[in-house]
Amino acid sequence: MKKLFCILSCLLAAACTSFEKNPYDGALRTLDVSLVYPADYAQYLREGVTVKLTDRNTSNVYTGLTDAQGRAGFCVAAGHYRLSVLDKAAPEMIFNGAVEQIDLARADAGVEVELKYAKPGSILVKEVYSGGCPEDPPSTGVYKKDKYIVLHNNSFDTYYLDGLCLGMAASYNSNANNPWTSIDPSGNIVFRDYASVPDCIWAFPGSGTDFPLEPGEDAVVAFHGVDHTQTYSQSVNLNQDGFFVLYDQALYPGNKTNPTPVPGDRIAPSHYMKVLKKTGKSGETGANTYVISDFSPAVILFRAPAEVDLEAYLADDLQSTISLASIVYSKVPWSWIIDGVDVCNTSSAVRNKRLHTDVDAGYVGFSGTSQCHTVHRRLDEEATAAAGFEIYEDTNNSSNDFYERETPSLRK
Repeated sequence: MKKLFCILSCLLAAACTSFEKNPYDGALRTLDVSLVYPADYAQYLREGVTVKLTDRNTSNVYTGLTDAQGRAGFCVAAGHYRLSVLDKAAPEMIFNGAVEQIDLARADAGVEVELKYAKPGSILVKEVYSGGCPEDPPSTGVYKKDKYIVLHNNSFDTYYLDGLCLGMAASYNSNANNPWTSIDPSGNIVFRDYASVPDCIWAFPGSGTDFPLEPGEDAVVAFHGVDHTQTYSQSVNLNQDGFFVLYDQALYPGNKTNPTPVPGDRIAPSHYMKVLKKTGKSGETGANTYVISDFSPAVILFRAPAEVDLEAYLADDLQSTISLASIVYSKVPWSWIIDGVDVCNTSSAVRNKRLHTDVDAGYVGFSGTSQCHTVHRRLDEEATAAAGFEIYEDTNNSSNDFYERETPSLRK
């Protein structure tokens, strides 16, 4: 019976995947998968939940469905795999889980996937433009100072940006070693209790209700708030009414060769983001320019709970920071994070996750071609039609929610 199940699984997997050659020429391995729901949601264990298995070497994807006991099986070529589960159990109720490292090279295996409950957020990261654009001919260089991030109110309620915090989780690049995670014997990523944020935490200005974001509205945060198209025609104009900008002349003046530009005349000083915490050094020998990874930033939005005095917390270095080598990082508990997107550079074979599965159970690939590409959230067309304004996918899994877009949404 097991042999017959194996053959049927292989046929099903082959039907879901295109191959240049038959991957079953070599040894076959079986993988038994069991889903484990949080104790308070055990009733959602059921038949028909999709489980995806991805070959880490070829990127071939195999899919299976759970039985009534929440189990699924695969029969695939010997190799190394990543497994992921996304269960939209009910409106505004999502369960995510992943096992990063499954070794089927030498033997069959069985894994339990612990699913995490996730409730779709209200303010989302809609778009991240960080890879830059080509300089105009005859130059063959690349311009990368036109970065921006777009946020979106994905709910039916008005939310206020005042005090909302923005940062990048370590490591800066997805292909860099990530000392903040480890892999347990079952192949699961083990995270610390917090995101490690290098250098700076930015916060939206305002006293509480100064900057409302209405349902379906966007907010743009510019790296340098100027019209970049004046110098580079394929870039974007970030000198726009209502845009926010990462500008602090005292802490991030730039250097003598590349000073930080003063925001354009259409960006009000009231829209300058505040440096809430800076752990890096300033000055000519320090971090005098804020850094966002070109090809693989891990962007987070967070807000401390009402009972936490965030400024007091950040002022207490013993409580809020951790050091590694000569670098100091701020600690942001995962439970504070409203939304995040883990961008991975697909031009590198090494793709390390930085964000906890509660925040982002997957990652969005970015080719890093410096050709004006962005990563952009997918539109939920059915929900948009029902709401009357744009509603975007929000499964807390950027592998499903995002795609690489060939042109920035802000380019006119």
